[in-house]
Amino acid sequence: MMSIFQGYTSVEWLLVMIAAFLIGMGKAGLKGVDMLNVTLMAIVFGGKSSTGIVLPLLSIADIAAVAYYNRHAKWKYFWKLVPWMMMGILLGVFAGKNMNEALFKKIIAAIVLVSIVVIFIMEYRTSKEVPDHPWFTIPTGLAAGFTTMMGNLAGAFANLYFLAMRLSKNDFIGTGAWIFLFMNLFKLPFQIFYWRNITASTLKVDLLLIPALSAGFWAGLKIVRKINDAQFRKVIIVLTLLGSLLMLLR
Repeated sequence: MMSIFQGYTSVEWLLVMIAAFLIGMGKAGLKGVDMLNVTLMAIVFGGKSSTGIVLPLLSIADIAAVAYYNRHAKWKYFWKLVPWMMMGILLGVFAGKNMNEALFKKIIAAIVLVSIVVIFIMEYRTSKEVPDHPWFTIPTGLAAGFTTMMGNLAGAFANLYFLAMRLSKNDFIGTGAWIFLFMNLFKLPFQIFYWRNITASTLKVDLLLIPALSAGFWAGLKIVRKINDAQFRKVIIVLTLLGSLLMLLR
């Protein structure tokens, strides 16, 4: 087992443990905080390579989230968003396979900038009408699918979409849980067989991170229970903004 740790410092492993903890918290309902894991994992493993470490952890946490929140899913939003996310993932699969790390980081930074702008527009627009129109769903789904394949960054776009739909706290979390379980399982074969980012070695790392992931999920559930619907919306906006900014400045 010690060979798994070779090549990484104690500080780097601490960062990775924190990242796994944050993934658990995010999947438990603290949407936005899990964006920080992308930054931490990229610091240690690199932007593209880290996606192979993170995806199995996300899938495990998604299963836990679905088990806990499944009765709250709003399926009409699932079926609206998922087809476009699948198309976005396929775009990301082929666009990202041979992309170098420097270009990868520039694309992610540009996507984060757009996320920040959209967050402000959605929150401070005078109209409170729900944008239930294909012009909003299609680009959001494509962007979410593309970014989830390129860097597990779909959370920002999914958060924006559910905030715009004005879903209640539990509906927000439950719908997102089902969507991301489906999408992350859809991504697995591409990461394993096409990008070859998931290997026996990366899975050994993931096994070591499951306790931190589980602890984060438990802590997230405890915190979410104490937040009402009005507070939840504000928390999601703040956490998504902070996560986006940290991604941009990393």
